[in-house]
Amino acid sequence: AMDKDSLILPKDFPELKNDTFLRAARGEEIEHIPVWCMRQAGRYLPEFRESRAGKDFFETCRSPEACCELTLQPLRRFPFDAAIIFSDILVVPQAMGMEVQMCPGKGPTFPEPLKEPEDLQRLKTKVDVSSELDYVFKAITLTRHRIEGKVPLIGFTGAPWTLMSYMIEGGGSATHSKAKRWLYRYPEASHKLLSQLRDVIVEYLLGQVKAGAQALQVFESHTGCLGPVEFKEFSLPYLRDIGRRVKDKIKESGLDNVPMIVFAKDGHYGLEDLSESGYEVVGLDWTIDPRSARIRTGGKVSLQGNMDPCALYATKERISEIVKRMLEGFGTKGYIANLGHGLYPDMDPDNVGAFVEAVHTHSHQLLNRK
Repeated sequence: AMDKDSLILPKDFPELKNDTFLRAARGEEIEHIPVWCMRQAGRYLPEFRESRAGKDFFETCRSPEACCELTLQPLRRFPFDAAIIFSDILVVPQAMGMEVQMCPGKGPTFPEPLKEPEDLQRLKTKVDVSSELDYVFKAITLTRHRIEGKVPLIGFTGAPWTLMSYMIEGGGSATHSKAKRWLYRYPEASHKLLSQLRDVIVEYLLGQVKAGAQALQVFESHTGCLGPVEFKEFSLPYLRDIGRRVKDKIKESGLDNVPMIVFAKDGHYGLEDLSESGYEVVGLDWTIDPRSARIRTGGKVSLQGNMDPCALYATKERISEIVKRMLEGFGTKGYIANLGHGLYPDMDPDNVGAFVEAVHTHSHQLLNRK
């Protein structure tokens, strides 16, 4: 039996048994196409709802034991090829001194959002990431031990523009018009905020790798409300900075490089730029045709995605057909199967199982046909 201390130190992790996800991310040879789902640890699972019942959302995020359990739940049910640590993108604004509450039925809410540039004074100028976000690092380390090398563990963060939008809107938004007002009216203040976020994110991702994360995903969830010009000014440069700086710091720390995934949802206009932004993998939503994504990214990166999550409302036979067409479109090299967005709470776990099974079945057929 392991003594308690050995579970909290980021070393002597069990050996990885299934590295298919990491190999696909790096464009290497694989024996089957790897698959995981965004929000695979989520409310669609009855055991997740049971674990979370009556507990505050962010309190759960701050409990390494709880995060570990929620991260492992989907792996007990489905043969996913990767796990993603259970957490939330809004832990970063919290670490910067903003209050966030999770309101049932309404989602995340900032009681005092940023309204004007002078409100930036309310943010901490120096964020000690190692103490403010240590609960995430502890959750990653604990999970790396408990996952017993079954599959790789992915760490993640929200991207600067997406977090800025939440901090100004005070929650989710259809138009993001309050945040976009800043981009047009206060470009300097916007860059100041985005830079502050970027600096915290870089340290946060580095800390996740030191804690044991074997891959990293950067979620730019709010790309769809930007046009190409605003994207190139307020989103892309920060995504590039994060990719480059994290890789440099990993190297300086003497750690092994980890594959990084950039997922800019609804950013189809930026696909070429994203494929040249220093990430090994570009995540895609379902609005992009797999074949055209391959052509537009010119084989420079691996691709991840992109089944419409709503396809999981279909019959299992239909899911299998949709998956087959998707795999044929992407091809088997440098490809990670996923959804084009997270799982929704009302989805049937059996259909998620059918999705995973379809990926594995069709990928074996495609790979053996060669």
